[in-house]
Amino acid sequence: MAKFKWKANKAGIMVGFSYRQSNQDKEADEIFYKQLREVPQLLDLVLMADFNSSDVCWKYNTAEGKQSRRFLECVEDNFLTQAVRESAREGGLLDLFYVNRKNLWVM
Repeated sequence: MAKFKWKANKAGIMVGFSYRQSNQDKEADEIFYKQLREVPQLLDLVLMADFNSSDVCWKYNTAEGKQSRRFLECVEDNFLTQAVRESAREGGLLDLFYVNRKNLWVM
């Protein structure tokens, strides 16, 4: 569990929630990535999500599938950091909790 300071910059905090179906097509993924790129860099961002990416190795930030690798690229391109470090069950992170500023949470 992460503890949050909620001390935002003057621009404020944007909180997003996302659920990705396991059979979602590439076009829908790209729409989400485009929306993520359009978040103003001045905003602090907290993104809570379930991306149904069972082929992602969260420990090493790698993936087998092309769509999952594209997701990891998007996360990196937008300077997002995964705040959840413990698996929920069976060794996989079911819920993702990304932030774009490390000062938003205290582990």
